[in-house]
Amino acid sequence: MAIDPTMPILVVDDYKTMIRIIRNLLKQLGFNEVDDAADGTEAFAKAKERKYGLIISDWNMEPMTGYELLKEVRGDEDISRTPFIMVTAESKTENVIAAKKAGVNNYIVKPFNAATLKSKIDAVFGE
Repeated sequence: MAIDPTMPILVVDDYKTMIRIIRNLLKQLGFNEVDDAADGTEAFAKAKERKYGLIISDWNMEPMTGYELLKEVRGDEDISRTPFIMVTAESKTENVIAAKKAGVNNYIVKPFNAATLKSKIDAVFGE
């Protein structure tokens, strides 16, 4: 499945600066259709309204974490197939295993650059 640069991407993070960083990295990679949400609850509502080609979500957020968002998305038949990349500050093995079991497509540890983000997106879409 080739990557469509026009596909809408949802970036979820409770930290505005991180949203801006990821948005800029995505722009460098040619993605201009980027929406954002400040937490899992808002993100889930947006994902139900618009068909996203990819969700990139932070792990640590209140009130709904990225992990809980992932489980909600995977449990909803309308959006369960949406590719999902989890972003986290720590690469705890149990987190990676839990996210994998919950159906995450890929995992990025902060800090990261455009090249890392591109390789993770490429891996998700089998490039």
